[in-house]
Amino acid sequence: MTSNLSAPLIETRDLKKHFKVKKGMLHAVDGIDMKIMPGETFGVVGESGCGKSTLGRTLIRLYEPTGGEILYNGRNLAELRGAESKKVQLEMAMIFQDPYSSLNPRMCVADLIADPMRVNGKHGDAGSRYQRVAQLMDTVGLARRVAGSYPHELDGGRRQRIGIARALALSPRFIICDEPVSALDVSIQAQILNLLMDLQDEMGLTYLFITHDLSVVEHISKKIMVTYLGKCVEMGDTDQIFDNPRHPYTKALFSALPEPTLEARYKKPQLLTGEVASPVDPKPGCRFAHRCPHATDKCRGSDIPLREIEPGHLVACCLNM
Repeated sequence: MTSNLSAPLIETRDLKKHFKVKKGMLHAVDGIDMKIMPGETFGVVGESGCGKSTLGRTLIRLYEPTGGEILYNGRNLAELRGAESKKVQLEMAMIFQDPYSSLNPRMCVADLIADPMRVNGKHGDAGSRYQRVAQLMDTVGLARRVAGSYPHELDGGRRQRIGIARALALSPRFIICDEPVSALDVSIQAQILNLLMDLQDEMGLTYLFITHDLSVVEHISKKIMVTYLGKCVEMGDTDQIFDNPRHPYTKALFSALPEPTLEARYKKPQLLTGEVASPVDPKPGCRFAHRCPHATDKCRGSDIPLREIEPGHLVACCLNM
């Protein structure tokens, strides 16, 4: 399936994922519209529990969407069947947050990387598969001497390199990076981020990069979407969001960023008060209104649509209407 570089590789239209819980329906992802162009990194930012990981897992069909559409190269994934659906699935991969719990502790490094090839019948016999494993280990910076080691014998950085090699095993075009560095030491984080960026340049990969760390997403992403309780509240180019954040929630996130300057000692972070709204059967209106210092009656009663306040910069806030 060839792609048009001027058209989105991944596009969602009013994408929703709801879960049945005791008290009703939990709206984990609720009406997300986004476009990810070939070869770019699209960052998704927000607090824990805002639906970032659920969005990624829904895109890759680990969860079936409750509503809306997911388009890959302009084709609705829900309409694909048989070999065509299988081909698209093999072009997508995921790097998980915890580099330990995502690896089978009973399998050695070589077997972990070879497993996707074995399951999908790729690269012929075992000998060919392990030649491919050796190539992948070189690509992600894993010494071949650890091929027979088990996850518990390695540090977090090496474990995450295994996860990256495993994600690359079937030569995907689109990879979901679900907080791939949040469980790592800061020095190792930089190594993994640089590796992901190098791989993107070499292989033309497209990333959805999920994180709660604004400094990380600024470093790696071209575009950013800020989410809150399943909703997109702000979206735009990285420079636009960092230079001119417009939604009160985005501003609150940025105020918590540490600044390595003497003047920053006198700056007070914006403290959010109020209760976090429940994502279970939420009422219409802005879901941040319960914590927003600027909330008015306009913010309640009906959902606030995303509006373009400058080219490519969209905000869902009554202050920008």
